[in-house]
Amino acid sequence: MDAIDILLTRSVDTIYPNREALEKVLRSSKKLRLYQGFDPTGIQFHIGHAVGLRKLRQWQDLGHHVIFLIGDGTGQAGDPSGKTRSRGKFLTREELRQNARDYVMQASKIVRFDGPNPAEILYNGDWLNKLTLVDILNIAGRISFQQMVERDLYQERIKSGVSMSLREFLYPLLQGYDSVAMNVDLELGGVDQTFNMLMGRHLVKSFLNKEKFVMTVPLLSDSKGVKIGKTEGNVIGITDPPNEFFGKIMSLGDDAIIPCFTLLTDIPMDKIHDIKNKMESGENPMVFKKQLAFELTKQFNNEKEAKVAQLSFERTFQKKETPAKDMITVFHTDKDTVDILSVLVESGLCKSKSEARRLVMQKGIDEESIRMDNTIVKVENDRIYKIGKKRFLKIQKGAI
Repeated sequence: MDAIDILLTRSVDTIYPNREALEKVLRSSKKLRLYQGFDPTGIQFHIGHAVGLRKLRQWQDLGHHVIFLIGDGTGQAGDPSGKTRSRGKFLTREELRQNARDYVMQASKIVRFDGPNPAEILYNGDWLNKLTLVDILNIAGRISFQQMVERDLYQERIKSGVSMSLREFLYPLLQGYDSVAMNVDLELGGVDQTFNMLMGRHLVKSFLNKEKFVMTVPLLSDSKGVKIGKTEGNVIGITDPPNEFFGKIMSLGDDAIIPCFTLLTDIPMDKIHDIKNKMESGENPMVFKKQLAFELTKQFNNEKEAKVAQLSFERTFQKKETPAKDMITVFHTDKDTVDILSVLVESGLCKSKSEARRLVMQKGIDEESIRMDNTIVKVENDRIYKIGKKRFLKIQKGAI
């Protein structure tokens, strides 16, 4: 596969009108003008956004004109895509611009904004906020009511009795007009944006009498269809500190490993299939998840920081090491074994042996070998006992 094949297949869901038509244009060496838009309704790019950003970078590396569009205009309308109910609050243009303040800095982890063939930064409020009533009526007159209401999302709202404001209903017209205002050849976006992007394709044909291609990329999700990167409020931001980012990737479910390798890395697909086969054959997924965490941390930072983050994770979680401030160390100079009940009292973790016994009986020590009929433990310098949820104990030979 050459670069064009990879561009048109890897991390691509659908191309409109079809892949063959777009490939023919690309093989002719024509350079396209394309964009992806981001409504700044939040302040952070997460790894789900990285799928589209990586595809933008591929277009950029092939010499095409990439536009990074900040939707401070469309954001005022409120995109209903993926929403099961109307928004409770709509942001002002000033709030949206404030949210977008760091968007370019975050996206620069992937997209190039300086150097050779830099991406162009535009704000759609610059033209949408200047539309007159006649302009809006002219746009709306090119779309039929039937075209709008056939959208699955709208039909679901109607059937379920959930209201939709006309403000949200008109959102696809505004996004569609972006393609006309920028005179683009192609729009890129997630599959959840398909209706909006096809609206732009229709308006470009109507206003400019030319074809606009649409390329959709898959949403980053696990095998159950649960979105990765922004689930239950736990955002995995592409600018999270390396150690924190590495740990968040390691906390993902095992069924997120293959989708993340496929959509967020450049590892060849044959190697990804090999990883999948190994996991299905019973190999420990932790090995491959650690590889994934390292690759992504390196991609969004650098190799040195990725190595440090991996080492920190292994020390803290896999070897059960904890920061010194959370550790209580008890020293014994002349014994190879000790009664942990006595140590718990000596360390101050328990007020009495009775309390220590209750702790053991309630399995409050993270060590299966410790039972009421066996409370004698070896004195091993590297052994750490977790006491309850947040306390740690080390029994060490030597004097303080």
